[in-house]
Amino acid sequence: MGRAFVYVILGGGVAAGYAALEFTRRGVFHGELCIISDEPVPPYERPALSKGYLLPEAPARLPSFHTCVGASEERLTQKWYKEHGIELVLGTHIKSADVKRKTLLTAAGETISYKILIIATGARSLKLEEFGVTGSNAENVCYLRDLADADRLVNVMQSCAGGNAVVIGGGYVGMECAASLVINKINVTMVFPEAHCMARLFSPKIASYYEDYFNSKGVKFIKGTIMSYFDMDSNGKVTAVNLRDGSWLPVDMVVVGIGIRPNTSLFEGQLTLERGGIKVNGLMQTSNSSVYAIGDVAAFPVKLFGETRRLEHVDSARKSARHVVAAIMEPNKTDDFDYLPFFYSRVFTLCWQFYGDNAGEVVHFGDYSGSTIGAYWISKGHLVGSFLEGGSKEDFEAIAKATRLKLAIDDLTELERQGLGFALAVSKNPVRSPPGNVSAPSLILERPLYAWHATAGVIVAASVAAFGYWYGRRRRRW
Repeated sequence: MGRAFVYVILGGGVAAGYAALEFTRRGVFHGELCIISDEPVPPYERPALSKGYLLPEAPARLPSFHTCVGASEERLTQKWYKEHGIELVLGTHIKSADVKRKTLLTAAGETISYKILIIATGARSLKLEEFGVTGSNAENVCYLRDLADADRLVNVMQSCAGGNAVVIGGGYVGMECAASLVINKINVTMVFPEAHCMARLFSPKIASYYEDYFNSKGVKFIKGTIMSYFDMDSNGKVTAVNLRDGSWLPVDMVVVGIGIRPNTSLFEGQLTLERGGIKVNGLMQTSNSSVYAIGDVAAFPVKLFGETRRLEHVDSARKSARHVVAAIMEPNKTDDFDYLPFFYSRVFTLCWQFYGDNAGEVVHFGDYSGSTIGAYWISKGHLVGSFLEGGSKEDFEAIAKATRLKLAIDDLTELERQGLGFALAVSKNPVRSPPGNVSAPSLILERPLYAWHATAGVIVAASVAAFGYWYGRRRRRW
């Protein structure tokens, strides 16, 4: 027994939902598209799990955050999929995949075949056991990756009001869960081996700003060490977290956020892998022409930086999903994916956005004792990354535009002085983005836009005159 479809999306996360919407907009026929997911519900906006879902009052619950409400699009409920003739194969685990035969085998023994496969399997949470620590199955140890994890975390939180929680990890999940725990009136200590929080993205100065804010909310930080083992009671419940530095912390609950690993196991040995994910080209196509990959699992070429990256963020999932459908349905009209890396977070009353790459030298700006701070990253003389906390919609759009232009920067002191004003000025007076690594005009001062235009005019005029002189002499030789 088996079923056959033209298009199969493997995975039921954010990317699957946005791809489904794009398929319907491009005229997919009823019965052609199938989505296979381990989870028992249609695709939903995963960021809600570490934010609105954990609130003690009026928490977010399905169906309110099914895709694609995160981008102010339609809400794709189960009824929506049925009305659009899209088959949802939910609560179904795929045991094996054969990309040569274009088949997927479910754990129940059913074969599902396809003409085009889109891999949107995302990633899984790294477990403590992968680092030699046992205890993940304890009733008060929580992870957060899917809806089942979120439900478990909510139940444990509700039983620990006024108690103590240890958050292991200082990244996205750790920071956002710590904020939610505090809002739920739980005492929080964060433990991580790095020198500061969000070490993969934040500079020490930016991290200090957030750590100070979290401290003001009651969050404690223990940095530069890791946990060694748990103390457990006779019921298998964690009572203390023991650290490698010899200290220990009494706990009522533990939240673990130590990273993720892309779900590539079904395709190892069948598709080319790179940077821990499945390598794709600018059309999101893998080494097998009938198979595409999107979202967290895809390692794709980032044109702005001229190299392959794998990006773990909802924005990349949404946009790569839209792009892959365009590439499949209209390949001759679709250019390579041209994505500006984007990350954001919301905790307490804070909201930050980051664009580009945090490579090179960092230039901070803003009042780091106030509510609006920012930074630019300069690599090889060009602006490659921008960060802003507390900005308006216009401010965030401005730093995005400035980053995409990859402008040449020749005066870091002046850039620091102008701060956000630099991006706002560039946004209002845009310069065409340079191709590849070609240098763009320097835009440090408020005046250089006009100066550059004048200089360009002089260069063009001189070039025309030189050509006229050469052409006239050559004609005389003819």
